[in-house]
Amino acid sequence: MILLNLTLRSLWNRRASLLLTLFSIAISVSLLLGVEYIRKEAKSSFLSTISGTDLVVGARSGPVQLLLYSVFRIGNATNNISWQSYQDIASKPLVDWTIPISLGDSHKGYRVLGTNQDYFRYYRYGDKHLLEFASGKPFEGVFDTVLGAEVASKLGYKLNDKIVVAHGAATTSFTLHDDKPFHVVGILKPTGTPIDRTVHVTLEGIEAIHVDWVNGTKVPGYHISADEALHKNLQPKLITAFMVGLKNRAAAFRVQREINDYKREPLLATVPGVALAELWQALGMFETVLRIITGFVVVAGLLGMLTTLLSTLNERRREMAILRAVGAHPYHVFLLFVLEGGVLAVLGCLLGAGLVYVGLFAARPWVVAEYGFYLRTWIPDLNDGLMLAVVAVLALLFSLIPGAIAYRRSLQDGLTVRV
Repeated sequence: MILLNLTLRSLWNRRASLLLTLFSIAISVSLLLGVEYIRKEAKSSFLSTISGTDLVVGARSGPVQLLLYSVFRIGNATNNISWQSYQDIASKPLVDWTIPISLGDSHKGYRVLGTNQDYFRYYRYGDKHLLEFASGKPFEGVFDTVLGAEVASKLGYKLNDKIVVAHGAATTSFTLHDDKPFHVVGILKPTGTPIDRTVHVTLEGIEAIHVDWVNGTKVPGYHISADEALHKNLQPKLITAFMVGLKNRAAAFRVQREINDYKREPLLATVPGVALAELWQALGMFETVLRIITGFVVVAGLLGMLTTLLSTLNERRREMAILRAVGAHPYHVFLLFVLEGGVLAVLGCLLGAGLVYVGLFAARPWVVAEYGFYLRTWIPDLNDGLMLAVVAVLALLFSLIPGAIAYRRSLQDGLTVRV
């Protein structure tokens, strides 16, 4: 206790220089804990991008590819699904609901998704949250559109504005369906998912803007206006994919097998949770890289502590000599430096944890408003405790170096009693 009290007084006497070291360690620790928290929250959010959906069905390819284009709007399908096959599967006794999806067009770099009102009725994300509207309502007319939160905010759209869809999914397109604009009737609240970056239109709207197109090309000299298109048969012939909700989730693998063995055309049904876990595992390398980087940041903070302790050795030589003169043993001098490193590490860990808690608490309203992503209250778990323990142990190991130097110097200063 005497040595600990002496350590605290010594630190307080040099508080101006050591305060910067303390903040350096605290920032390193807060970065370590913050990155770990964000990693866990990002994984949880990623795996809950879609929830409450038992199967996602598309043309036969791979589960990850199917998930990428149908849920994350990344890439394109290898083939489409006939409307007849979709209706056949949707009418199966075990199927409770379905959400058809038609992709292929875009608007200023954002993907356009054709669907029906079941999308707003059954689609779930996160912890089975329903889609909510910031303003407006679901589409009803053929040329109505509902915008994701990011599309509306980044492009400055509001209700009743007109938007023109471009043909194809490229960021820049010179082929516009400008003769058949859509009217904004709804804007969704932020969800923190790809929905925020999606323009939602009706399946009939997708058919209407392509009614005078053949094989992805506008027919020369042939034009059908928006009003004329409304009188055409706008029932889809093809869709990109569809989501399935079952009456009994236990039957998911049975229905999946039936769809994968479907005779009319080659289809693939995947369980979203399994495909999401597989996709996240493929991204595991980035988790490792992130942890390594934060580990180096912590080591840099501890090296700053070591540098500070080493730089004060000459200044404190007289202090050590006085301690030896009043009866302190060389190992007391050694322990003094080790305790100083340990105290700095413990205080830095506590301050760093406090910074993480306060930072997340302060950022929560902004993150919810901007991204629809709810930050849960940070409560340290066993993994966080282990990381803090590793930081403390590393600090003690680093402080052995100035402790050993001070120990040797105390012997060289001629204050050792010789028998």
